[in-house]
Amino acid sequence: MDVKQTAKYLNMSVPWVYREASRLGLMPYKFGRGRNAKIQFKVSEVQAWLRQQQLPGQ
Repeated sequence: MDVKQTAKYLNMSVPWVYREASRLGLMPYKFGRGRNAKIQFKVSEVQAWLRQQQLPGQ
């Protein structure tokens, strides 16, 4: 998923994904260099990360 798709899936903003996702443990994959680099996330990793964020008992 690209950043926009990831933000939509998580119901967060695109700037949040750029700023907070890697800090919170959601690891991006970077393709290219500099300003034209593309950031992608694996769907399975986003889903696993989201499950870890749920409150216990839910």
